[in-house]
Amino acid sequence: MRPMPRAVKGLACLLGLWLLAPFVAGMVRLGDADWSGVDRAGLVRAAGVSMASAGVATLLIGLFGIPLGYVLARGRGWWTVWLGGVVQLPLALPPLAGGVLLLFLLGYGGPLGGLGLSEHFGGIVAAEMFVAAPFLIIAARSAFAAVDPVLEDVAATLGHRPGAIFRRVSLPLAWRPILAGLVLAWLRAFGEFGATVMLAYHPYSLPVFTYVAFGEAGLPAMLPVLAPTLLLAGLLMVAGHWLTRPVARGAAPRMAPLPLPATRERAEASPRHLALAIHRDLPGFTLDVTLESRTRRIAILGPSGSGKSMTLRAIAGLEDVAGQVRLDGGDLSPLPPEQRAVAYVPQGYALPAHLTVARQVTFATDCVPERAAAWMGALGLEALSGRYPAELSPGQRQRVALARALSRRRVDLVLLDEPFSALDAPLRARLRREVLAVLRGMEALTVLVTHDPAEALAMAEELVLLDGGRVIRAGPTADVFARPGSELAARLLGAEAIGDGVMLPDGRIDLGQGVGLLVRHPVGEGADLPPTGTRVRWSARPYQIRLAKDGAYPARILWRGTVRDGQRPTRLRLGDAELEILADPSCEADGACRVTIDPGCLQVWPAA
Repeated sequence: MRPMPRAVKGLACLLGLWLLAPFVAGMVRLGDADWSGVDRAGLVRAAGVSMASAGVATLLIGLFGIPLGYVLARGRGWWTVWLGGVVQLPLALPPLAGGVLLLFLLGYGGPLGGLGLSEHFGGIVAAEMFVAAPFLIIAARSAFAAVDPVLEDVAATLGHRPGAIFRRVSLPLAWRPILAGLVLAWLRAFGEFGATVMLAYHPYSLPVFTYVAFGEAGLPAMLPVLAPTLLLAGLLMVAGHWLTRPVARGAAPRMAPLPLPATRERAEASPRHLALAIHRDLPGFTLDVTLESRTRRIAILGPSGSGKSMTLRAIAGLEDVAGQVRLDGGDLSPLPPEQRAVAYVPQGYALPAHLTVARQVTFATDCVPERAAAWMGALGLEALSGRYPAELSPGQRQRVALARALSRRRVDLVLLDEPFSALDAPLRARLRREVLAVLRGMEALTVLVTHDPAEALAMAEELVLLDGGRVIRAGPTADVFARPGSELAARLLGAEAIGDGVMLPDGRIDLGQGVGLLVRHPVGEGADLPPTGTRVRWSARPYQIRLAKDGAYPARILWRGTVRDGQRPTRLRLGDAELEILADPSCEADGACRVTIDPGCLQVWPAA
């Protein structure tokens, strides 16, 4: 644990001492207490009234205040801001002023005077609710705001309706701060004097009884009254601390990483037809995606902020967009998320912290227990069934999220939002292979969002490139990689070594200085090349241009960098193009060389 700054500790201790000092002073004067003049029966009645009224007030505050806190946390618009300000008004008022306002409302001449709450136990409860409610509402709002909305979104895609999501996800995750707010509200209600004395002087609550005792007999008679008051408050504070303490689950036992299970190859299922026409306007950004695809696995690739995740959420029904989402001719747009039969795995996996692995996997409303057990076994999760998300590695969390999504009775769409982005490279490669093996042969259509071209190439049959909320290229994955259509698309696909040229009749690109770069294999392919004479741009990845003594193309090394990770950055001239490549550490010094480039790895597009 890192040490705290001395100034911070000093300031904290000073305030703590100031808060403790009055209690110490009172304890010192207990010997002066006049116990003989105490109305013990009245004291017991007053204490009972305060405890009962504070309890009733806290129950009512919880019943109405917890939903209000949720509304304030999730609501949007001016009315939410206005309502949040109204909630805090009682904190800004002196308690006596609050009591006067309550008299205007509940007094004999007020609009609700007929309820008869003035000088009544109900009036004490009403006054305590008015002054104590903000403590619970503010705590609930902060607690619900800290709950990731994605957890609620995933619960919706698993078939849960809004009420069930609130009860099973939002409330359990926010419960401990809310419980602390309830304790604070009870304490504030228990000690309320100003509003109570204005609205309901009788029956005596403990604060009013204390005030009356002071007026009649002075300080010596106050001490016997303060002692039980402090005792009750202290007991409740201890109970509140015990109820709201963090639950120490302990660290997960150290275990060797579970091996990924072997999977059997299955025949590919028939294609599914997905048609998108979605539009949404946001400040500074417009999503406008039109797409039609007949395949089993689609990857959406694009830079950060291009609209990839929003598109995926629109398919799941989690974004309010205009347009249509159609699957095999059926329109999903009117359906809420819980009725779309989607298996949604968001970034971060969205595993509620209060559920064990076993409960996570069976969380869907239409979960098939036998299927959940089968997926837990297939993904190596059986030994983890009693663990919580905090006790899992990123790879294990990823597998839990996948098993949860696939354990439903019916899944038509598998939506994966950058499922491997948080993993290290070796684990990412292993899980990529594992997930691909799971997806093959499934009846569902898979849509994968990624910013990694290699991931898209490995997992998708069709590829969609997004930029600025619009589709800039779509088609079979191999075709998109080979013919990106524009330099922007090529760079999204990882192009780094880029040159210019002119198409020749034999499927080569004239790079200048007599170098003709072969783009297609001699037989069959290449019908989609730009016409002869077209000025084009071309690219290859740095590691795809290799130095070789028997290489097909003459080149010249211009510069050699320092070896990094077993490779030497090298700049060379090929025709009129200067390219950055990654060469073997032992490559020759500057000068003439030869290079080889696989025609199948080249990307070609018309120059702008």
